[in-house]
Amino acid sequence: MVLAVAYLVAAAPPAATADRDAVARGAYLAGAAGCDRCHTDGEQGQPYAGGRLLATPFGTIPTPNITPDLATGIGRWSMADFARALRWGIAPDDSHYVPAFPYPFYNRLADADLADLKAFLDSLPAVSRPDLKGAGSTALVPRAQAALAVVATPFPGPWRPESDKDEVRNRGGYLVASVGRCGDCHTPRTWLGAPDPERFLAGVPAEPGGKKVPNITPDPQTGIGNWSEDDIVGVLTDGHTPDFDFVGGAMNEIVKNTARLTAEDRRAIAVYLLSIPAKLFAESK
Repeated sequence: MVLAVAYLVAAAPPAATADRDAVARGAYLAGAAGCDRCHTDGEQGQPYAGGRLLATPFGTIPTPNITPDLATGIGRWSMADFARALRWGIAPDDSHYVPAFPYPFYNRLADADLADLKAFLDSLPAVSRPDLKGAGSTALVPRAQAALAVVATPFPGPWRPESDKDEVRNRGGYLVASVGRCGDCHTPRTWLGAPDPERFLAGVPAEPGGKKVPNITPDPQTGIGNWSEDDIVGVLTDGHTPDFDFVGGAMNEIVKNTARLTAEDRRAIAVYLLSIPAKLFAESK
């Protein structure tokens, strides 16, 4: 018995090593999701300390501090608080985040990845931001709308591999559905602000004064059906397109996130996008 216990103690990795591994995995996921870009106030702001002003359909919203500061960050959040916020858009005080926070996509994260993300954020230096007061009363209507979206939207929960698909395709599907959150931009939204599951990745028509968001399903006329895997990998790596141009606008910022992925993960996303059902561009349905 003593020898068995001694063997188990010797074989078990030190807790600090396990923690470092979780932090490293969480840092990779946070980089892929661009958490630092949304939650950092410009080039001079403290990383992850919030304060960036985001123009959204729900008004201009300052991003919150997600460092482990006890008073102004998420230092008092339990794992349950963190999971509820990312999966359902519900804060520890039971208020609802507007869908500009992409919880409909983080809803698809695996439990282990949620835990790794929290381990990474908990490892950051705590930054006090008493100046961040949120959107105040101007957000009451959007927050009520967000609450309705949570009730009305069938959030599927953690993404599950498809048994008839290979590992590469499943990895790509997971990244697109979760930290890649491609549907956040490329899927039209319902009147509640939730992504329309019937039009997943089918593009978004241009609003007045804006530009349309392209269809990234493999439809040959209105989507990327004529693109190769290498074409998609090129966009995800440095933003260059098959017609010798470079992406601009919001996609330019997304490429800064996808460039942090491994080459294998970018390839997996390409495999997945070319394997899904083709759909006509949203306004062509």
